[in-house]
Amino acid sequence: MFNKLFHKFSKDIGIDLGTANTLVYVRGRGIVINEPSVVAVNQKTGQILAIGNDAKRMVGRTPGHIVATRPLVDGVISDFEVAEQMLHYFIGQVNDGAMSFLARPRVVIGVPCGVTEVEKRAVEDAARNAGAGEVFLIEEPMAAAIGARLPIQDAVGNLIVDIGGGTCEVAVISLGGIVVSKSLRVAGDKLNEDIIKYARDEFKLLLGDKTAEDIKISVGSACEMNEKLKAVMRGRDLINGLPKELMVTDYEIREAMARSVNILVNSIRATVELTPPELVADIMERGIVLSGGGSLLRGLDKLVAAETQMPVRVAEDPLTAVVRGCGVVLEDIDRLSEVLVSPQYREAPR
Repeated sequence: MFNKLFHKFSKDIGIDLGTANTLVYVRGRGIVINEPSVVAVNQKTGQILAIGNDAKRMVGRTPGHIVATRPLVDGVISDFEVAEQMLHYFIGQVNDGAMSFLARPRVVIGVPCGVTEVEKRAVEDAARNAGAGEVFLIEEPMAAAIGARLPIQDAVGNLIVDIGGGTCEVAVISLGGIVVSKSLRVAGDKLNEDIIKYARDEFKLLLGDKTAEDIKISVGSACEMNEKLKAVMRGRDLINGLPKELMVTDYEIREAMARSVNILVNSIRATVELTPPELVADIMERGIVLSGGGSLLRGLDKLVAAETQMPVRVAEDPLTAVVRGCGVVLEDIDRLSEVLVSPQYREAPR
């Protein structure tokens, strides 16, 4: 009885705890936070100076003792204390008010496929310490499939590819469970690194992460497109140390990212090859669904379609598919409990 009363006043939330961005869904309100997973830390004092958008603006612009860092690498927590502080900040933003002292919120958090028990425990511990009560974990491709409105509980095969900042998750889902899955550390951040390496090797030009990402967004593509694009690449000349800018084409950026894009596409093919024939027949009819920020790379859907000989579509609002899936689970957690990962524990001690 008391738990029901507490949950009535708590603001239950779903969290897409991504390498690049953290999104928060509040039950009954929808998505209320979409900020970078970046924390600015004073290394002299250990003090947290900024989180989210404010911290992202500091990247590359701070004195030596202030570091803007990402507490997640490849989709898992790499700095526990900083991740906990970041979660505390985001949970605190949505769970304030006069009644918040009565209850800790129930939280559904997306995690990559194949994470270890230690990594799951780290996410649960960080969420509990940040103010969560019951903590539920859901694998990100499952959440993305739910967010993309795929019939995950039906006896049909659904193939979802969720391409985030740190990881790419490929999964075949049927009857509320993941039948086949692959998780690889090749995603949006790796494509940025490819562009940085290309600029360094080809032009002796040092780029920052944000510049590389901006170029990827403005002219990047997975296959040849009808429209020819160009962008100005600005950085520091590695020979004389002075500022330098030059023009790059979509062809050059496509070549820079080609190896990583091929790894990504091959992982989708490999997943299909491991899928039972009946489910493959379903996928051939229903198609492959792409989600996550990486799905917005120009021509990626066409390349995947050509390589798999299957129809491919990008989910509606792919950037928010995972957190919307977490939100759907929150709204009907009893009916959808089968899609959750078994937690180490549920309720935080009071």
